[in-house]
Amino acid sequence: MRLKTLLLTGSSLLLVETTAVWAADAPTSVTSTSKNTVATKAAATPATTVPAPQNAPVLAGVEGMQAVQARSAQAYPDYITVSAARRPMRADEIGTAMTIVTEKQILTQQRRTLTDILARQPGLNVVRSGGFGGTTSIFMRGNNANEVKVRLDGMDINDGSSTSGAFDAAQFVTDGMGRIEILRGPQSGLYGADAMAGVIDITTAQGQGRFTPFVRVEGGSYGTFNQVMGARGSKGKFHYNVELSHYRQDGFHEIPRYIGRYFGADKEQRHRGDRNDNRSANIRLGYDVTHNFDLGLTARLIQSNLHTYSSYNMEDEYYSRLGYYGDVSSEREHTTQNQAIVRGTAHLSSFGGRFDQVIGLGYMTGRRSWTETGTTLEGDALQYDPTYYRTSRIKIDWHGTVNLDKYGSLLVGAEHFHDTFNSSQGNSAPSSTPFSTSAGMDTTAGYGQYQGNWNKILYGAANIRYDANSRYGNYVTWRVAPAIHIPHSGTVIKASAGSGFHGPSLYQLFANQISTSYAEKGNPNLRAERLIGYDVGVEQTLAHDKLHFGATWYENHVRNLIQSVSSYENYYSTYSYNNVARARMYGVEAYLDWKALDTLDFNLNYTWTHARDASTGQELQRRPQHKFNFNTTWQPVDGLSLSGNILYVSGARDVPVISDTYQYCSTCGKDHGYFTIDLAASYKINRYVTVFARADNLLNRQYESPIGYLQPGRAGYGGFTLNY
Repeated sequence: MRLKTLLLTGSSLLLVETTAVWAADAPTSVTSTSKNTVATKAAATPATTVPAPQNAPVLAGVEGMQAVQARSAQAYPDYITVSAARRPMRADEIGTAMTIVTEKQILTQQRRTLTDILARQPGLNVVRSGGFGGTTSIFMRGNNANEVKVRLDGMDINDGSSTSGAFDAAQFVTDGMGRIEILRGPQSGLYGADAMAGVIDITTAQGQGRFTPFVRVEGGSYGTFNQVMGARGSKGKFHYNVELSHYRQDGFHEIPRYIGRYFGADKEQRHRGDRNDNRSANIRLGYDVTHNFDLGLTARLIQSNLHTYSSYNMEDEYYSRLGYYGDVSSEREHTTQNQAIVRGTAHLSSFGGRFDQVIGLGYMTGRRSWTETGTTLEGDALQYDPTYYRTSRIKIDWHGTVNLDKYGSLLVGAEHFHDTFNSSQGNSAPSSTPFSTSAGMDTTAGYGQYQGNWNKILYGAANIRYDANSRYGNYVTWRVAPAIHIPHSGTVIKASAGSGFHGPSLYQLFANQISTSYAEKGNPNLRAERLIGYDVGVEQTLAHDKLHFGATWYENHVRNLIQSVSSYENYYSTYSYNNVARARMYGVEAYLDWKALDTLDFNLNYTWTHARDASTGQELQRRPQHKFNFNTTWQPVDGLSLSGNILYVSGARDVPVISDTYQYCSTCGKDHGYFTIDLAASYKINRYVTVFARADNLLNRQYESPIGYLQPGRAGYGGFTLNY
């Protein structure tokens, strides 16, 4: 078995009813720094007194299960951000470039996976190796995927078992997700390591109101069969939301035709498809002990079983038939994954609401196994032992906010992480030897942020953070983010500047994998990657708050980039890591949102990205220069909801699967980009039954992203929701 390395490395009017999505690490009452009160948990009416600010996402009404979920009670409106300052505030009162995605948007567009919803947001490029379940990387503003911090209900969930420590969205379905906040630009001043490009903060929806159970069944192309059931509501001081889901896809073929022709694929190989089976459980529980003290618990459990047949498996079979190496036929890759993310919180508001604090305890664990299955040329079963990757993280955190009235607010906080990693393999193949690597590290951090406004014109925030890591040292990061409101114009000028860092993964530090022809060795002397970034933008509201548009220019400079380095001597290759590279990224993000009618919304965004290696001038891998997304939602009659989406992504440099040279080149290939059209519709037959359907990639565009991995063509899906 050969070594294979895969380098993956808004916006409009206020809604009266929204799903309850109290952030797991934020207080449950909100007061705007403007003269209007935004929302409180005990308020009798949702926050209708605050004018919607610029860049608040358009949300169309939805039916059936969406309507049931909307009855769950009040939430932070879509123009209130929790993540930008670790407390609820208006999005136009801080200079952070951000996008807020609500549960209604996810349900209206029928986006079933986190990958699908993130791929259509400004500033992000999402790359998935094949169909549902394939390894997925999220690039933000041209930065590496491992430089984006992802949080779920306040728990940091970047994958400690992966080579680079990047978050893999492959097996995350959107069921139970009530809100996604995307903060673009360096956020290490509040969130520490891995937040140098930005933060994606996911919150599980909170139940409220009467007991509301539901069942959803969906089927369609590529052997898709999905089932979701759950219930949410509240009883007295207790609220709950529990959802169980099972997603299955069987028969998607990810190998492009030209690769099949090159390797002489037969009919069976051309039709050998992937299979993914995903089971998830999402839980959110809460109890209001008193009027100013509450407890919360969230959990997401994931179990997946993925079988793939990729271009590299086909290549193995090809060279095996020619007798160059190996003895393999009918090869597949088999990956299993078990993941648990749990966090408990206690929230206390003291001194008449002047001091608000949250303490949390979180735990994440993951176990992933990978092997190759199939037969030898003689028909015997392959007997490769799996390679196991295990990781765990314990997080203890506290933060408190002091309300200084007209002088603003002061946030202080502290965190401690303990991370562990283990990889092991038994007697796998003649070319491999058994290995086992275990390592751990601790990080302790403290941070503070001041936030205020002057005469309701100049708003701003400034923060600083100190991180002490037991393996790669101590780092100080900072950020300032002002926002200027030009009176009586609807214009807001935003800007931010800050620093960030990304620490090396435990694998990069301590890998020790040795075989008969190669070795992977960690480098314990690695330093953290460092970034300085800034942006400036303008947002405008017109037409009585029905038209919103804006644009942001950004630029990032990165040094100490960690890259794989290799040496070759006497037919033996050694792979390791070093701080060898620098990079510069700059670009523009723009959006326009229009509430044309009470029942008709238009939203579009555009991203231009320029990302290059500052040492060589070469384009960085998998960073498309242009990305455009357009979405519209329409409710022509009561009970009927329609949605359409157009996505265009230009070509990007990548690793070619087929090359005339026998040397590795990360940017010698370039994909052709892609253009897709999606449609979705739902109709509420009565209060109990809703039917829905959607068509993805309506024009049946055949495209690769990344090179060597075909993405799904035209596909149709349909189903029904039963609710009470």
